[in-house]
Amino acid sequence: MAKRNFPVEASHIMMFARSVGDENPIYHDAEYAGGTEVGAIIAPPTFAQASAQFEPDYPLRPRVGRPWFGSAKEPTGVTRSGGGGGGGGGGGGLHAEQHFEYHRQLRPGDRLTVESRAGRSWEKQGRRAGKLKFGETITEYRDQDGELVITARSVGVRTERVVDQE
Repeated sequence: MAKRNFPVEASHIMMFARSVGDENPIYHDAEYAGGTEVGAIIAPPTFAQASAQFEPDYPLRPRVGRPWFGSAKEPTGVTRSGGGGGGGGGGGGLHAEQHFEYHRQLRPGDRLTVESRAGRSWEKQGRRAGKLKFGETITEYRDQDGELVITARSVGVRTERVVDQE
């Protein structure tokens, strides 16, 4: 998968914290943050996920003039054609888990290189949707010195078939 670069800026940290409703001053007040154990402004725990917006082809971002899966025109927001659905199944998919392992806090001024790769995959028999196909994606965030800052693990699941609404 492609690498992307992600500049960590104080204004981005502040806006992200505000967008998730976290008013902790460690995310925007340098004077306050300087008196804490970490000694500086840091990013909120899930901030690294915002790096996806620096990926030109990020599939979850709406595009002008193109249908978006989040339009809610269909129950899942996704319109499928030909019974496909990707991943070899005619059912749906969802984000099942997200884990972040922090090697240190993100700070303004960091310039991250973000690279994702496929991890494990496995299957499990479901009760109503047939076979469940799980896939893991490992994303590493490295700083300007090449040091590993965060390791993220995401698990998605696709169903073999759509579950009928009862």
